[in-house]
Amino acid sequence: MALKKLTLSVDEDVIRKAKHYSQRHETSLSKLVTDFLSKLADNEGVRTPVVSRLRGILPRDVDVDEYRRHVEHKHR
Repeated sequence: MALKKLTLSVDEDVIRKAKHYSQRHETSLSKLVTDFLSKLADNEGVRTPVVSRLRGILPRDVDVDEYRRHVEHKHR
């Protein structure tokens, strides 16, 4: 795979956190961005394992705002 240079504008705090993350996981920022963009393109969105497990639990005809109000009321 041929690599190309890409210039991004990213908040300084995000860069700092990303560098810290990449050091802890012994990888480069370039690899993190490449992996993220690959998953985004392949899956048309990035889902966490929890979201993937929960996906499809609610019927399609559920009003999201109504459900959100229900959950907020339930957990007060």
